Amino acid sequence: MATKKPHADPAIATNRRARHEYLIEESLETGIALQGSEIKSLREGRASLQDAFAQVKDREVYLFNAHIPPYSHGGYANHVPTRPRKLLLHRAQIARLVGQTKEKGMTLIPLKMYFKGHLVKVELGLAKAKRLYDRRQDLAKKDAEREMARAQRVRTRKEGK
Repeated sequence: MATKKPHADPAIATNRRARHEYLIEESLETGIALQGSEIKSLREGRASLQDAFAQVKDREVYLFNAHIPPYSHGGYANHVPTRPRKLLLHRAQIARLVGQTKEKGMTLIPLKMYFKGHLVKVELGLAKAKRLYDRRQDLAKKDAEREMARAQRVRTRKEGK
């Protein structure tokens, strides 16, 4: 009997620049209110979170600038690609986010959009902007780790001969 394995990466869209430009303090999973043509477009694997951000307005959280292109087989009833989309959170979560974004100067950044069963979820990160020297420090650390891994591979090859 064969079992179904989940996909290695179920992400529809990821915001790769977010982890480079922001220090992610906390992340949480949210639902998103979408139209039918948006779901069909997402099932085709087409979306972009490049310049997207979330904001609290009137005690509700909205996702702005997330680009979901029109459904390829859609007709006159297609959606607007960059319309604001409501994120689904509990009232207590929204109140906590409001407090943290106003007091600490943090922002809400979408990190990933993915399917969970038949629902679409957005991983939302509570982030603080990195300074230029923080980014340089991260790049130097990544380069050092890469060099160490390369030296380790060379060493294991020499021992194997």
